[in-house]
Amino acid sequence: MKKNLRTAFKIVKILFIFHFSFFNFLSCSKSNQVHSVSENTLFTLGYGNFEDELNLFDLAKTGGIRTYMTMRDGFFYIANGESKKLLELNSYGDLLSLYYNDDILKDVAFAGKDSVNSTKKAIAYPFNTLGPLAVDSRKYIYAVDTLPLERQERDKANRLLLSFVVLRFDSNGKFIDYLGQQGPGGTPFPYVKNIYTTRENELVVVCTTNDGLIAYWFNTNGFLLYTVPVSQTTVPKIKVEDSSETPAYVSVENMIPDCSEHKLYVKVDYYMASLDSSLKVQSGIDYYTTLLCPLNIENGKYDEPLEIPSYEYSVTENLTKEIYNLPYDFLGVTENGWLFFIVPNEDGFIVQMVQPDGQRIVKRSLSVDHSKILYYTLSLSGNGIISALFVKSENAQALWWRTDSLLASFINQ
Repeated sequence: MKKNLRTAFKIVKILFIFHFSFFNFLSCSKSNQVHSVSENTLFTLGYGNFEDELNLFDLAKTGGIRTYMTMRDGFFYIANGESKKLLELNSYGDLLSLYYNDDILKDVAFAGKDSVNSTKKAIAYPFNTLGPLAVDSRKYIYAVDTLPLERQERDKANRLLLSFVVLRFDSNGKFIDYLGQQGPGGTPFPYVKNIYTTRENELVVVCTTNDGLIAYWFNTNGFLLYTVPVSQTTVPKIKVEDSSETPAYVSVENMIPDCSEHKLYVKVDYYMASLDSSLKVQSGIDYYTTLLCPLNIENGKYDEPLEIPSYEYSVTENLTKEIYNLPYDFLGVTENGWLFFIVPNEDGFIVQMVQPDGQRIVKRSLSVDHSKILYYTLSLSGNGIISALFVKSENAQALWWRTDSLLASFINQ
């Protein structure tokens, strides 16, 4: 009898251990999965030349699509360079404000455009090409545009064409002025990569040069506070672990301002030379790592860099599986300091959200059928909502992912 009891006890113990181990296995498996965030499709826009339509397919002209989107406080702002107009829409797709070139869009029948008391606005302005745009908490609109050819300049010393300006419109739609490098009416910018507004309604213009990136930081009145050039020679240097080698190639991929402080987050990708072992010669370069380098622009010094994990993907060929690493793109910074990175994959996008101290990293997938999308533009709001404008063959679709709710759940833990 005692022997049978001992045997039964052993069986129960083994089963307990098995179930416990199996539960742990399932838990680990789930923790390694990248959960998805549900999308919310908000509205669609048709293609054409009417006020509330987009013109994206002027095949008579060369170059890429010049349509950009940003979202703030539930309102969408779209710069449609092909039709030289700006649209402000609510989350239902209702057109609230129209800024248009009256040489292109004639006989505007937008409701309320001639009424002083109307909440809807239609403002004529001679836009040229249009580019990225931003909106501050006062609902001031900032839009990148190019000057006419006769007003463009050349920086011969740095081999740059200076042709871009930032237009400013107040909350009533009135044109204020344009900003150049020194402020209102200043020298045009080189190529503008993107523009941002801060919590204090300051404007930051990030430009691309032959040496790297340069940021122009303006106060609320449009006067220049800082000019911050960043190049591969000025960013932090690193060495490879267990080696005296240093990266063969450094790429300053992007920089984005902090929402509250006078700080720039500089994303730097480092690459190593790859060697052909048989020929003993360099055969190319391989991605090594990414650092996010916070730059205090008041004293010009970098804080401790933060290493950003790369995106891993595998390729199987001839029964051989290879693992590759790719750097994420730097999408933006939220008002509470979360850093957003994104990379497209075969199922859509992978979003990596990193706390400023790097203690918590959250990954989520955004399901998107890339085969149906001809062009897209993404935007991150200050409260952490990712918005997108997807250009498809039949229409343009505006949607968002409420990653702000996800971040709020972590903050409240």
